[in-house]
Amino acid sequence: METKKYVSGKERWMYALGAGGQGMIYAMMSSYISDYYLNVLQLTPMFVLLLMLLARVWDAINDPLMGIIVDSRTTKWGKMKPYILFASGPIAALTLLMYASPSLSGTQLMVFSAVVYVLWGMSYTMADVPFWCLPNVMTPNAEERSSVISFTKIINSIGSALPEIFFLVAGFTLPKLLDTSDPLAFDKKRYFIIACAVVAIGIILYVNSYFHVKERVVPPIKARAPGEPSKLKRLFTCKPMMLVLLMGVLSSGRYMVQAAAIHVARYSFYIGPSLDGMSIEERTAAINASISSVKTIFQVCAIVGMFGAMLFMPYVMKRVDYKKIVIVTCLAGAVASAGTTLIGWFTSNLYICIPFIIISCIPLGVINVVTFAMICDCLDYMEVTTGYRDNGLGSAISGFINKIGNALSTSGIIVMYMLIGFKPEEMLSSTAITAATDLTHTQNFAIFSLVSIVPGVSMLLCALPMFFYKISGKEKERMLEELAAKREAEGLVINE
Repeated sequence: METKKYVSGKERWMYALGAGGQGMIYAMMSSYISDYYLNVLQLTPMFVLLLMLLARVWDAINDPLMGIIVDSRTTKWGKMKPYILFASGPIAALTLLMYASPSLSGTQLMVFSAVVYVLWGMSYTMADVPFWCLPNVMTPNAEERSSVISFTKIINSIGSALPEIFFLVAGFTLPKLLDTSDPLAFDKKRYFIIACAVVAIGIILYVNSYFHVKERVVPPIKARAPGEPSKLKRLFTCKPMMLVLLMGVLSSGRYMVQAAAIHVARYSFYIGPSLDGMSIEERTAAINASISSVKTIFQVCAIVGMFGAMLFMPYVMKRVDYKKIVIVTCLAGAVASAGTTLIGWFTSNLYICIPFIIISCIPLGVINVVTFAMICDCLDYMEVTTGYRDNGLGSAISGFINKIGNALSTSGIIVMYMLIGFKPEEMLSSTAITAATDLTHTQNFAIFSLVSIVPGVSMLLCALPMFFYKISGKEKERMLEELAAKREAEGLVINE
């Protein structure tokens, strides 16, 4: 097995900070777009549901296509890195357009939102697939690669939490700076201001990584011989890769803790003084402060649970098989989610739920790191068994898992709105804003179930494919030894 280290501390940090910037921008979309579309732009739930699902159908084509492009081409600037520069401009512009709140209505607003959302997804794919291919070409050392991935995922997740800090600060400061007599207009301005801050910082961090990361392990492009399987066939006939894909899709409910937190903050809990007798301005300020506080509680729980798990992952991954890590943490998360559900129903006390929410967030960090590391192992397996290493397609699988998870979680939120009869145009208007205290206990709990029952069931389901995953223990050691020997025999050159 390869023992030499290739990635310097500076290179590791610059790559990780680039991932942090990318995480900021992705979180701005994934954690807030459902609330923005439903409650701020007040698009019809059925339209948003169809948009999310159809966009993912396109991603099912778009992501592998991008993977094939990455695997098939090498430019004079590199194989993966150039896309960081090419995609950053469109991503920045489309993120701002996504939260621009244009003066449109009806069909025109739906068309605008759909075009921007789909183009944003395509631009993000153009950047995401090659960016997450980089650990495969930064080092041939599997252990060092895992270390780079786990560290980078930590910084990526920290970046994904930064929009929440902006949201918290905005919730307390903007009501003092902007007119709050029109709650809907205020929310539109708040979202755009936060988007501007996220894009400004995130894009700088992301583009900066281009200048510091080095591609060292770039296998030559091999033409497919007659009778050999195509790239897609190699991918979809790789059983370990398909098990990881299935695990990732079944774990989609884990995204609910973050994606649905803003909805829980709006409609499940209120923290603050009595709203009786308040003016519209006072009521708007108090409700927005409560929303920011409740959302922050969930974010802190995610930080403690998810980031805490991720901090230990570099050490755990050296000593424990990835499949065992997934199974144990997912079962623990499911039990904690059951506790959260019971407390939420019988007491409606958010503070008592906190330790259970923290434990239920542990699988978020574990799966974020382990999934990508397992995909890299699957690429090693494919290289050994087929002679090809399709890094781009492997990264496309990782990107697709994230996107389908986000889409399914957002769709679940929309379906819940439809089931309990929420009408966004009545929840937030130019003359009134609905607080959690205005709803029934059943309605409060229905929204709360999105961050309690749904993640728990998802954790149970995603553990099942791991019982059939074989790249672990001695089998993995044997595979890596065979891969090292194969590369040495083929004379693969590692660029220092």
